Amino acid sequence: MEPNQAASQTALGTAYLRAAHQLLDGEPRLLDDPTAVTLLGPDAPGRIQANADSYRRPVAEALRAHVVLRSRFAEDRLAEAVSRGVTQYILLGAGLDTFAFRQPLWAQSLRILEVDHPQTQLFKHQLMTAADLTPPPNVSYLSIDFERESLQEGLLRHDVTLDEPTFFAWLGVTMYLREPAIDAVLNFVSTFPSGSEIVLTFAQPPDDKADGGAWVAARTAAMNEPMISFFTPAAMEIKLRRAGFSGIDFLSPKESEIRYFSQRPLDLPVPKRTAIVAAQV
Repeated sequence: MEPNQAASQTALGTAYLRAAHQLLDGEPRLLDDPTAVTLLGPDAPGRIQANADSYRRPVAEALRAHVVLRSRFAEDRLAEAVSRGVTQYILLGAGLDTFAFRQPLWAQSLRILEVDHPQTQLFKHQLMTAADLTPPPNVSYLSIDFERESLQEGLLRHDVTLDEPTFFAWLGVTMYLREPAIDAVLNFVSTFPSGSEIVLTFAQPPDDKADGGAWVAARTAAMNEPMISFFTPAAMEIKLRRAGFSGIDFLSPKESEIRYFSQRPLDLPVPKRTAIVAAQV
């Protein structure tokens, strides 16, 4: 199946990075996501193997490490949130995420809501149908066009309750939004009940010496999805605190190494810059 050109091309690229992690990198994996390979169709493994040299370029390995690490960290934090009473999981800009298909037993009491642009949602459903993947009963797909309505308006239109402790994952999105739009989402999420949490990623100002950020920005711009917002960790912390969050926890390179990289092969680099943060209401 050819990708729908109106759907997010970065979402498709991210899915290929998660699939490449399953096929090219050693065990234990940072993220066990065999469904990513299934979702992309029977030709995906061959495409990845044929481009293995490209996937093993240092800048590509750094990007792949970040992509799988952010999902792993978010899902680890989600497990902790469920243990303290969170009942709803909302993925903002869900793209081709596969958590709903590989959810562990502890997640099956959750209401899982995947939010994305209508065309990206349509493309995902086309892939799911072709791969014979049936959505689990606890997942819903919410099409929201943020050029036409706010997140709050979209959730209310889909009859989502706003008074349940909720976990939000907002991965690989903020860098494509202008600052007022980012603030609007954070201000809204902070109105959810105490114990709610958001895990989000952000892009620091590009520095190819640190993480190949300028290369990544150029790649996404070529897909007509240019990065437009960049923050240092200090600036992001100020933004989160102003929105009303507390318990702010940045995943530093050192913590990443200790928690996720120290017990696995050296085939993926430990991130050199902080780009993932969790914040509780």
